[in-house]
Amino acid sequence: MAATGPDDQAADPQAIKRHRNLFRAANRRKNPPLRRSDITITDESAVKRAVKAASLGNAMEWFDFGIYSYLAVTLGHVFFPSGNDTAQLLSSFATFAVAFLVRPLGGMFFGPMGDRVGRKKVLALTMILMAIGTLAIGLIPSFASIGWWAPALLVLFRLLQGFSTGGEYGGASTFIAEYAPDKRRGFFGSFLEFGTLAGYVGAAGLVTVLTTVLGSDTMESWGWRIPFLVAGPLGLVGLYLRLKLDETPAFQKLENENARATEAADTVETTTKDDLAKIFRLYWPTLILCICLVGAYNVTDYMLLSYMPTYLSDELGYSETHGLLILLAVMVFLMLIISRVGRLSDRFGRKPLLMTGMAGFLFLSLPAFLLIQQGSIPAVTIGMLMLGLSLLCMLGTMSAALPALFPTDVRYGSLSVGYNLSASLFGGTTPLVITALISVTGSNLMPAYYCMAAALIGMIAVACMKETAQKPLAGSPPSVETKEEAAELVEAQAPKF
Repeated sequence: MAATGPDDQAADPQAIKRHRNLFRAANRRKNPPLRRSDITITDESAVKRAVKAASLGNAMEWFDFGIYSYLAVTLGHVFFPSGNDTAQLLSSFATFAVAFLVRPLGGMFFGPMGDRVGRKKVLALTMILMAIGTLAIGLIPSFASIGWWAPALLVLFRLLQGFSTGGEYGGASTFIAEYAPDKRRGFFGSFLEFGTLAGYVGAAGLVTVLTTVLGSDTMESWGWRIPFLVAGPLGLVGLYLRLKLDETPAFQKLENENARATEAADTVETTTKDDLAKIFRLYWPTLILCICLVGAYNVTDYMLLSYMPTYLSDELGYSETHGLLILLAVMVFLMLIISRVGRLSDRFGRKPLLMTGMAGFLFLSLPAFLLIQQGSIPAVTIGMLMLGLSLLCMLGTMSAALPALFPTDVRYGSLSVGYNLSASLFGGTTPLVITALISVTGSNLMPAYYCMAAALIGMIAVACMKETAQKPLAGSPPSVETKEEAAELVEAQAPKF
């Protein structure tokens, strides 16, 4: 009788069946099959309301920052002692930058709060504080009236703005990302940055009209107050829209799971300090990646959309309205096509679009600034478009890419901390650093070199990140648009043997 070897046992149908059953059982324990109840089916009307409310808050934030940037020369004259124009401008930009010093504190305060009590409540609170800070700046008396109290009050209300803004972008991008279906997250997320451009366009348009109608002397006397006073009514509209929204589906599921978990265990109260410790302890590599991505993005964003009009007027001697009108036209063009960039990021991925934008700034910044220095309207417009289209690749993609870096239970907090640490270090300081570099070196090409350095760091960060397009957010269930799509997803992910 022949001996039975290992190959004969392996070929035994009963042995194969036993191994298959054991594998199925182990796989079910490790990766339980996806059920229809696990999948979120989005309501498009609810998604659109969420996008509208989040984008309006973002528009208001950048409306404020745009106003301050576009009126930097005027505000320097109003709030600081006369004498040296460069010193006044540096003082004005230093006050612009001071708001960014407290943004990380705002992110550390509002971010973990948003993960514990909900995105909606915190976004409503940040909207109120932002509106109060902006409105108050419009009411501050000038340096000529109250002396050093004027810049002191300006700094105080800039700090309030910065603190509230610390919870704004992380919450708004999280809100849209958690509402949007997985396959269209880039498209819907792009409207957050549509709000960014809308805020800048509103600020640039209003400042341009007021400067043209009132003239420089009247603007310096009282006209500069008008844009800041407009923020009050805008804040009330944004607050109304946000309070009408429901909490995001992802957060609701997380709340339900936490509620079930606490029924079977003693409730442990967590604090902001505990939440922050968890974020820094467990997610520090992703935080560093987020800081690098946001740093490269913010340097280029603030350079083009905030600093450029001042660069044109103060460094190159153009009229104030000249630079604003060109930038206004460029930004309107970018607004018209930004949603298409969001669609492209859904189709081809976040990384290719982000890498294109970073590479654009690395290789096109110097040619663009050389064109801008030519002085003619066509040359300045083409130079700004080169920079604008590079920025657009990031604007239309970043608001979908950043929330996907972190899981649901720490998404708001982690993104707020990472985003605002980076914005504080690299974003708000951009106008101040560039102005100082030009003053020290005497080179008007310093903005180009600064952007190129930031873009190089950004390219390395993009290369290190994972692709997240058309995938569920980490820690969140899949999100689809129809029941049929949910059924297909369940069937596609069912184990096959």
